[in-house]
Amino acid sequence: MSSEENKLNLDDETLKEKVLDAIKTIYDPEIPVNIYELGLIYDINVFPVNNVHVVMTLTSPSCPSAGTIPGEVEQKIREIEGINDVSVELTFDPPYHQDMMSEAAKLELGFL
Repeated sequence: MSSEENKLNLDDETLKEKVLDAIKTIYDPEIPVNIYELGLIYDINVFPVNNVHVVMTLTSPSCPSAGTIPGEVEQKIREIEGINDVSVELTFDPPYHQDMMSEAAKLELGFL
């Protein structure tokens, strides 16, 4: 791998970390835990020219925040310097389950 390719990969990884940090600032309005720790983020991909694709879910298809959380994810990522384009894909496959929460989220919500 050339140093240029290595730099590109490092930049992609750094960008992915910034995306993750931005996502961790978003909270479900009904639950005092960020959406990443809740397990709502299934995948984050950074593609060439700093295009970001996020695959996420909600706690249920009838979640009252269904109209706002995906848009907030997109907005927070777009605010990151260097981002070219963002797409957020909402899926319910696999369906959300409490086991998807991090240990910290389970502790915060009294599941441990």
